[in-house]
Amino acid sequence: MAVDKSRRSTAAQYFMEEDEDERNPKSTAQKVVDWLNQASLASSSSSRIELLSKVQEAIVHKEVDLLDNFLDEMLAFLTDRNADVRKFIVGFIEEASKKDWDLLPRVLPSLQMLLTDSSPQVQKRVIQAFNIVYRNVLGWVAKATTVTDDMTSVWNIQSNIKKMIVDMVDSENDGIRTHSVKFLETLVLLQTYPEVDSLKRENDFSLEDIPLGLKIARRRKLEEEALTVFDLMVKFHGSPHISSVNLMACMGSLTLIAKMRPQFMGKVVAALETLHTNLPPTLSKSQVSSVRKHLKLQLLTLLKHPAAVDFLQNITTLLTDLGATYHEVMKSYPKTDEIRKRIKRSATGALETVSAKKPKVAVDVATVPQTAVVTETAVDLTEQYIMERMCPELATDMVIMAMDNVPDAMPPLFAAIYTPIAAAGTQGQIKHVARLLATQLNAAGLGPGAALAKTTPVLRDDDEDEDEDKQKIATLVQGVVGGPPPAVPPPPTLNLSNIKHPKRRALKLSEITRPMDERKRQKMTVDAVRRILCTEKNALFGGVFPLYTKMVATLGTTSGEDVKQTVLEYIMDDLRKRLHLALAWLYEEYSYMQGFNRLPPALKTKNYNPEANYSSLLRNLISAIIHRPDIKDRETLLYRIYL
Repeated sequence: MAVDKSRRSTAAQYFMEEDEDERNPKSTAQKVVDWLNQASLASSSSSRIELLSKVQEAIVHKEVDLLDNFLDEMLAFLTDRNADVRKFIVGFIEEASKKDWDLLPRVLPSLQMLLTDSSPQVQKRVIQAFNIVYRNVLGWVAKATTVTDDMTSVWNIQSNIKKMIVDMVDSENDGIRTHSVKFLETLVLLQTYPEVDSLKRENDFSLEDIPLGLKIARRRKLEEEALTVFDLMVKFHGSPHISSVNLMACMGSLTLIAKMRPQFMGKVVAALETLHTNLPPTLSKSQVSSVRKHLKLQLLTLLKHPAAVDFLQNITTLLTDLGATYHEVMKSYPKTDEIRKRIKRSATGALETVSAKKPKVAVDVATVPQTAVVTETAVDLTEQYIMERMCPELATDMVIMAMDNVPDAMPPLFAAIYTPIAAAGTQGQIKHVARLLATQLNAAGLGPGAALAKTTPVLRDDDEDEDEDKQKIATLVQGVVGGPPPAVPPPPTLNLSNIKHPKRRALKLSEITRPMDERKRQKMTVDAVRRILCTEKNALFGGVFPLYTKMVATLGTTSGEDVKQTVLEYIMDDLRKRLHLALAWLYEEYSYMQGFNRLPPALKTKNYNPEANYSSLLRNLISAIIHRPDIKDRETLLYRIYL
């Protein structure tokens, strides 16, 4: 009596199929043929994907020899009506290119075709897969001994795909833009050189892996292309209409590029500085909060990198503006030994670079155009220009001129992103402001660095003559012999002398003021001292903590009783953490008592007694340590005071 298989359990059916397979063994190739036939006849997309997954497992991971035989049959499903099936085939192409690089000439045209697919999901999957495929293309070309027609064809196709993906940065689909930015990140990393401080990843590929004599892939051209793409990413990062998702993705890509290619660290930090002050106006309040939080995390990540030593002031200033605590900054701050090693390595590398350079063409240095030796960027030049001229008078004039443009009501965006300036007036903050102004002036085409901002095409075709280098040398020699280069008009600069200031009538202080009440004056003095005392954290971040300590000690010593009491109360609020202020004050009183320092006659009062002041302060400190119940480590504090 025959038994219906469909009525058996799944496990029973599985063992029955195994028994049948043992009685009628089939080769893997026959199974693949059966699966392909069933997939072509399957009615549902899920069934087709399940069968095609079996085929992929068999010919890609189990018997790779069958991959070449059944590749065309798998690629035939590229025309399937269902987008999920087409996405699966894109994944199959990605896996196949990993296993056998010689299949690239057959699969790359299919990727180019699918990049123009009607489904955005398929387009995003193609861009994602091309991150791996493009790396395989470079590896295949780099290991080739001779350039074949297939290689030339593959190289032309990959160039077209790259251009198409670059154009997709301006796509209407937000997800396509995000995936395009991630590919641009991959392109920059693959087509640039690593450095000693570069973050290492497994199976990294860079320009160092491409042979010098390879004509189809010139190192110089690939690097120029990477630099152009990087500038495009920075421009996209600063776009005023970028979405929050794209902005955070681009921010993460730029941060990763800076960590893996430290030569871009300066430009990435400058881009993050510009973003901090010019957030896109289209973001909502919650999006602004998310972007600022993401920016803070990226800056903390950069701060840990050894190459960030040259930009510590910029990064810490930004982190302070973003609300990072002192503990967070110090946790990511590089160690002193790492900073010393980095500085020493940079100095040694510079000396080796200078000594290793040899002239290739005997040309007089005086005849070489100055643009050939310019190494500073446009923003750096403009920043230096502003720093040399920045003064309180100029800052005041700029503020007065801009007052007419200030709205009556505070904009919501400003209220959402505003944070008080922690280190106002310090050299680091002035440099930070100069950097921001330089970025704005450069974007407007003003300043001495505007001439360096050259516009170049995004990607160039590879159809170049092999004798390009020889032609450039001939052009250089011809330009030197023929005469001086044409004069370049100077860039537009800021002319502040023509600014018309409103006439101001001289004010007489005696006419507009009257003597202040003594009690009010004393209250204002105490309030001012309290504000100074509350800037302890800002002084620590700004690098002026010794000056802050000296100022507090001087105020406590030379001021009246109200100020002394205010300083003493501030120290007593947290005596354990602020004991350094108490010791500095005590030492200052001791200096006046011993005659090392002398109080100006204008500050001396009738009851001035330095011995009594020193004794009173010492007695108050010791009494507080002994009698306050909240102080636990009394012996340690007393030990520090007495010694």
